[in-house]
Amino acid sequence: MNRESALSALPPGDLDTLRALPGHEDAHVDLLLPDCNGVLRGKRVTADTLNKVYSGGVCLPMSLVAADITGNTVEETGLGYDIGDEDRICRPIPGSLRPVPWSPRPALQLLLAMEDGAGGWFQAHPRRVLQRVLDRYHALGLTPVVAVELEFYLFDRLADADGRPQPTLNASDGARNASTQVYSIDDLDENAGFIDAVARACRAQRIPADTAVAEYAPGQFEINLKHRADALAACDDALLLKRAIKAIALQQGTMASFMAKPLHGQAGSGLHLHVSLLDADGRNLFAGTADAPADALRHAVGGLQASARDNLLLFAPHANSYRRFVTNAFVPLNDSWGFNNRTVAMRIPHSDAANTRIEHRIAGADANPYLVAAAVLAGMLHGIGQRLDPGPPVTGNAYEQFEVRTPHWRDAIGDFLDSGFAAEWYGEEFRHIYGQQKLKEMRDFHALVPDLDYAWYLRTV
Repeated sequence: MNRESALSALPPGDLDTLRALPGHEDAHVDLLLPDCNGVLRGKRVTADTLNKVYSGGVCLPMSLVAADITGNTVEETGLGYDIGDEDRICRPIPGSLRPVPWSPRPALQLLLAMEDGAGGWFQAHPRRVLQRVLDRYHALGLTPVVAVELEFYLFDRLADADGRPQPTLNASDGARNASTQVYSIDDLDENAGFIDAVARACRAQRIPADTAVAEYAPGQFEINLKHRADALAACDDALLLKRAIKAIALQQGTMASFMAKPLHGQAGSGLHLHVSLLDADGRNLFAGTADAPADALRHAVGGLQASARDNLLLFAPHANSYRRFVTNAFVPLNDSWGFNNRTVAMRIPHSDAANTRIEHRIAGADANPYLVAAAVLAGMLHGIGQRLDPGPPVTGNAYEQFEVRTPHWRDAIGDFLDSGFAAEWYGEEFRHIYGQQKLKEMRDFHALVPDLDYAWYLRTV
C-alpha cells in the first residue's frame, strides 16, 4: 500500500494539515476527548495510524466522560463497574486536526466525539449536549453567534513559603508584580514572550484569538476569541486555547491557571460568553438600542434569569468556583441586566445597533465551555419561546440595587439534580451523570481535612 492510499480516510482539510507539517511522517498525534470538567483525555498515537483512526475510530472507556476532577471513575454515574467499564468508539471531528507548535518534535492533535454503542452519539458527552441545544435553534431557522472570553493567571512555577501560588518575576527588575494595573500595556510588554508565543500557536492552530489584556490582578490576563456563527467551533477554540496557554506557560517556566478564585483578595477569573442571534436571512434579532431594546433581546435575558438557578452548576462546577462570588469584584451576585454596565450578570456591551449582543458574565474560567454555551443558549431560547419579561435594565451599581446572593456548591448540585429544565434541554442521562459526578466530588472534597481546620481547631477546642 502506498502512502497516499494509507491516508485515504482523512478528510481533505485534515489531510492538507498533515502534509503541511514538516516531518509529519514521524509525528505523534494527541487524540483529545473533552470530559464533563473540560479536561482533555485520550491517547497519543503515531501519525501512521491516522487512517485507522478516521476509518474505524478509537476505543476509550465510556467512564472517561464523567471522570471526577482527580481523574477517578465516578461509580454513581453508572458508567464504571455497573457496565464493566465498557469502551465506546470515539471518532474524529472532521477539520479538528491541528499542529502542536510548542512540541519539541513534530506533533498534531485531533478532537474526538464518543458514540453510544447503538449507532448514535453519546448524549452525555459535553459537545453533544451543546449540539442538542443547537438543534432546537436550527429547527427554528436561528443561528447563535458566539464568542468566548477567558481570564487566567500566570504564576511562578515555584510556590511561596506557604505553598501558595505567586506572581512571576518581572523581566525588567526581577521583582514580583504586586500591583493591580488593569489594562496595563507595561504588563503586556513584561510578558511579551509568553503572549507572542500564544499568538503564534493560535495562528498555527487556526484559533481566532484577537485581543490580549492585562486584567484586574497581578499576573491576570484575558485573551478574547473572535465571534463565530458556529457555537461548537467557538467552544472548540476555547478548549484548545486553554491547552495552548497552559502548555506554553509550562514551556517557559511558568504556570497558567484557570481556577475561578486562585488568590484571596484578588479578582477571580471568568468565562464570559458573548451571544447574538441571527434569523434565516442573517439579521441580528437582538439589534436595538438602550432606549429601544429588541423584544427578542429582552425575552432572551428573561430566559437567562429564569434558568440561572437550574444552570448554576454548569457555570460554577467546582468547590473553588463559589469563592469567586464576592462583592465589589465585578462578579454577578444577582440576575440583573443592563447596557454597558459591568456590575450586572447579563451585560449588553456598547456597540452599534446591528451588533447588539448579550455578554453573559456568571461562569468562571474553570467551567466547561461547551456546557456554559449550552446553558446560555438554552436559557435564551426558553425565554424567547415563553416571551419572558426581564424587568427594566439596571442603570448604575447593580450591587447596591439588588439583594446580594451568595451561592453554594451543595445547593447548586441539588438544584441541578432536581431540575426539570436540565432534563428537558440536556437530557435526563446527562442530568444524572453530571449531577452524580459533582455530588461525588463534593463529598470527597468535604471528607478531606484542610490545613485551616488545624489552624483554627487543633489547639483551640
